[in-house]
Amino acid sequence: MVSDLRQRVITALVLLSGLVTATSLLSPFLFALFMAAVVLVGGWEWAGFVQLDQRRSKLGFMLTLTAGVVGLFLMLGVTPDAQSVDGFRVAMLLWLGLLFWVLAFIMLWGYPASAHHWNDKSKIALMGLCALLPTWVGLVQLKYLQTEGFLVMGLVVMVAAVDIGAYFFGIALGHTKLAPKLSPNKSWEGVWGGLLTCFTLGVLLVWALDQFLIPLTRSQQLTLLLLSLTVTFFGVTGDLVESMLKRNCHIKDSGSLLPGHGGLLDRVDGLMAVTPAFVLTLLLTLTDLE
Repeated sequence: MVSDLRQRVITALVLLSGLVTATSLLSPFLFALFMAAVVLVGGWEWAGFVQLDQRRSKLGFMLTLTAGVVGLFLMLGVTPDAQSVDGFRVAMLLWLGLLFWVLAFIMLWGYPASAHHWNDKSKIALMGLCALLPTWVGLVQLKYLQTEGFLVMGLVVMVAAVDIGAYFFGIALGHTKLAPKLSPNKSWEGVWGGLLTCFTLGVLLVWALDQFLIPLTRSQQLTLLLLSLTVTFFGVTGDLVESMLKRNCHIKDSGSLLPGHGGLLDRVDGLMAVTPAFVLTLLLTLTDLE
């Protein structure tokens, strides 16, 4: 167990250093290209959930996802010279992404008996587009809003705080199963631990945002602090939805790209679910950024 944890920590540190470098040093356009590559890697793994065994079918899904990303570049006006993106279209796409994750949460109820409602290759493929593309939209919007990348990193570390808190609180205190048919190791104690960790970090981030980036009113501070509830809820939802899809096709991990973590989707499932609600809240709250 110690060696597994060490491997997980090393991989996480490498990922974090790469993400910090890309987020802080790349221009918004280059960051959008970087995130497009990440989305395509995630799409390749999602094709495993769809159970596309034939190369032609897998290629078709990847071409569809690629066309979607290219379409988003054009739709939002993401170009090397752009100073901002189309905020209205961003908001519409994020609302659609949020709707998908609300529906995905509903899908969790009654599993596995309810699987017949969505267990179809075309539906699972569409789910992949609905999960991956709004994530790209939200992260790119955050980068354009604050080019130094602090908002992007704030989102990432809050999602990571939920995972870390849930992991360690679950090991130390967990005994009440959260969703045994989906993920037997997850517990309600882990969820509360993740929320506590996320809220504590959120307090620090809101203070730093107010002190060094954007002066906040009391109502803005309170709204952003409540984001810890949103991040925890959707972070856990994303994790459980991915667990459901893995169980549906009888695999343990989405891939083997990340030692100690499995595939890319195993690491970013919570981030995908959190991004639409997180970014929409920022857009509605921090009007000075618009």
